[in-house]
Parts: sequence; C-alpha cells; structure tokens
Amino acid sequence: MKRTWPGGIKGAVSEWIRGRLVGLVRENATAMYRQIALRLRDEIAAGFYEPSGRLPGEAEIGRRFAVSRVTVRMALDLLETEGLILRHKGKGTFTADKRMRHPLDTMRSFHESLKLQGLDATMRHVRTDMIATPRLLQDQFGPLCLMAERLHMVDNSPVALGRSILPPALASYDWAGGQSTPIYSILETVTGKPVCGADIEVKATAAEGNMASLLEVRPGTPLLVMDRRSYIADQSIAVQSTFYVRPERYSFVLSHRWGG
Repeated sequence: MKRTWPGGIKGAVSEWIRGRLVGLVRENATAMYRQIALRLRDEIAAGFYEPSGRLPGEAEIGRRFAVSRVTVRMALDLLETEGLILRHKGKGTFTADKRMRHPLDTMRSFHESLKLQGLDATMRHVRTDMIATPRLLQDQFGPLCLMAERLHMVDNSPVALGRSILPPALASYDWAGGQSTPIYSILETVTGKPVCGADIEVKATAAEGNMASLLEVRPGTPLLVMDRRSYIADQSIAVQSTFYVRPERYSFVLSHRWGG
C-alpha cells in the first residue's frame, strides 16, 4: 500500500528530517555544534521554517539537542558565516533567503499582502489627528483632513509604520477598535466606494525620532518608503499613504507579463 503524508511532499520531507533529528551521535568525532548546524541546514533547505523564516530560540534549540547555549551559538555562528541565517538582536534568527514581499502590480493592502504570505501579521493603532490638509490634496479633502498612523507587525515584531492621509469623514471611525481592519476596507465601509487604482513610488529615507522608536531601530537606520496615492472609480483621491519599512527582510516586487 502506498504511503501518503499530510502536507504532500513537504510533509514527507519534514518527516524525513524529523527522523534524522532524533538525537546527536555524541561519540562522533564531528564536533557537536557542527552536527547541530548540519541538522538545521537540512531543515532550512527543506523549507521547514517557512513562511516566517524564523528559527527557534537558542534555549529551545539547546533543549531539543540537550546541549548548552554555548554549543548552540557556535552552530548558529557557523550557519551565519555560511550566509544561511540572519540574526537580529531582540528579534530572533531568520533564514537569510526568506523575505516578505509586497506586489506593486496588485491592488492589495499592506496588511493583506502580509497575511496572504501565511505570516502572523497584526496591526496596532498608533494615533489619529486632524491636521491641515497638504496642498496637493486640498481640492479633494478641504482645509482639514485625518492623519492615521498604524504599526504593522509580524510575529509581534514591527516591520512597517503606515501613515495615511484620509478624508475628514473618517474621523468618526473607531480606529482603536478597528485596528485589525485594512485602510481600504475602512474606506469602503465608511464611504461606500471601493478603491480601484493607485500610483506608487518607492524610495528610501532614514529613521528618525518617534518613527525609529516605533520600528525599534536606531536613528539614522535606512528605511524603504512606499508612497501610495489611491483612487476610487471617478479618479478622485481616496487616500494618500506612506509606509516606512524595515528593509532587512522586505522586498517590493513588480511583475511584467506579456504574450509570446
């Protein structure tokens, strides 16, 4: 009888890896840390830590193999030297080739893009304020508009700060209560008009002040910036948003397709 595994081929690979990881050969001449590095390397190659790309913490790896944290760190040092992992202080250890991706050619909210990659993505309301409308939006929104800031997180770690300029009618929305709802959904709920298109510009800046604090980076750290002006069907501006993104594991992607 042919055997099947939950999860198809990936499930079979994961089961094979788990079979190899029952224990280390402690009498083996190969140093313990090298054996651990080999096992972790196998798991990374099989996509065992997708979709987030995050490896277990040092303490968890140590318990799994019944070794000291010093031995675990030596194994991780080896994988880092090989370019297989990235270690971020206070954030954890990640596979080097795993990057969150945001497609620029698809009408999709920043939050939705993260969720569709299978990530543990959440949003946190930071603040909303009525401010003087930027000059280029005054004809659309009038002299005052709403500015809303939200922090986008993956695995409870900040990845981006979103700052949106919105029509003043959205000031009555319960932003704290609806902090898990994407901006596009809020706009459609309040105005009854879905977003139909957007102009997008990607550039770079340096993190400063409160932005650096919220993103948990040092002042002056380079950030990716996505400026997005979104429109409803009659080409009126629905929202002007800017996302300040930690770049170490995030990519903006544009796909072109044409006939043969």
